[in-house]
Amino acid sequence: MPAFSALDGTELAFHVMGEGEPLLCLPGGPMRASAYLGDLGGLSAHRQLVLLDLRGTGDSGVPADPAGYRCDRQVADVEALRRHLGRDRIDVLAHSAAGDLALLYAARHPEHTRTLTLVTCRARALGLDYTHEHRMEAAALRAAEPWFDSAHQAYQAIWAGTATDAEWDAGAPFFYGRWDAAAQAHAASEVEQTNEEAAEIYAASGAFDPAATRSALASLSAPVLVLAGELDGGPRPHVAAATAQLLPGAELCVQAGGGHYPWLDDPVQFARTVGSFLDRSVPPAHRVSSSSCRQVRSPGSAQSADSC
Repeated sequence: MPAFSALDGTELAFHVMGEGEPLLCLPGGPMRASAYLGDLGGLSAHRQLVLLDLRGTGDSGVPADPAGYRCDRQVADVEALRRHLGRDRIDVLAHSAAGDLALLYAARHPEHTRTLTLVTCRARALGLDYTHEHRMEAAALRAAEPWFDSAHQAYQAIWAGTATDAEWDAGAPFFYGRWDAAAQAHAASEVEQTNEEAAEIYAASGAFDPAATRSALASLSAPVLVLAGELDGGPRPHVAAATAQLLPGAELCVQAGGGHYPWLDDPVQFARTVGSFLDRSVPPAHRVSSSSCRQVRSPGSAQSADSC
């Protein structure tokens, strides 16, 4: 298994899938092992996926100082991996809570960021986040689902901060566009893959300075894709659109029927959307053919929203 040393000496592991230009993938959770990303719906057919196990998760080592779990302090880990891969500029994909890490990386190392793909990402680093109202708004979209009545009360308890472990399990369907066997297996793996201690520290006081990060990213030249799920509550598509508006030239794509893990809900569409975006930034000799989404105007988006 490939590994490298962080600046503080922590041994960090990463996993490689596919061939071609590397795509550095940052898992969310926060602080969930990268295994849950799988091959991102077949995206490994477009790129070589380099899936980082953040410190203290998966096959990576535990830091001597737990303060190293704080999001802004893990930016150095991403940069160390870029150097280890020997790439002057790297394509970065982040999911969920790792959106903050990716945004801080791009703000600190714009010269090394070739593209940025933000998949159902938080943007606390920019001063944006979902709210309880956003979660309930998304939940209401699922009222016709056969599991809705039994799951809705548990879901409310989750965002009220009073949920038991059983209620966390019961509310899981709201995170997925399709509550099928694949989604159920995926949800069942979350607890064992997550470092709860690290998750508590990830967004600790001092991790984010939104004004400084917005200023740093105002001149970002790297292409950015902000991909939201139509049914996701964190973020809702309009929150993703607000994130895109703060990033120069960003594209917004709202995946139809997508939840918080859109590569599970429609793998083909997800891989086509992200692959097409990435192909536009890759030297022709390395490109893998993929078809594009249909572009449609979306009020409030940075440029346009892809109808996915």
